Amino acid sequence: MELLVCVVNREEHLDRVLAGLVKLGITGATVLNSQGMAQRVAGQLPVLAGLQSVREGMRPHNATVFSVIRDHHRVEAAVQMISETCGDLGRPGTGVVFTIPVTLAQGLAEEPTAES
Repeated sequence: MELLVCVVNREEHLDRVLAGLVKLGITGATVLNSQGMAQRVAGQLPVLAGLQSVREGMRPHNATVFSVIRDHHRVEAAVQMISETCGDLGRPGTGVVFTIPVTLAQGLAEEPTAES
């Protein structure tokens, strides 16, 4: 099991990311409205205020999607789909995706099997 965390920086990509997860059989995810650190503290910390050129390409808010996924193959497919949907995640302001191993999870819905 893995926890998939995805920060979608462009609101117009969020619905496509969620639809892509459902298409992969990942139907249990939580979406939180979020804000990047640079946006949050830029006016408060003079050091970060100088990063205006970096901030200009960023949105004031983004969405963080997370889901515990049992099947590693689905995790890999989800990461690929997110990268294709959001664009080059190596570019600043595009988004972030990462996974964390999960050793215990309760209250999860069963993921459909390939036969379903």
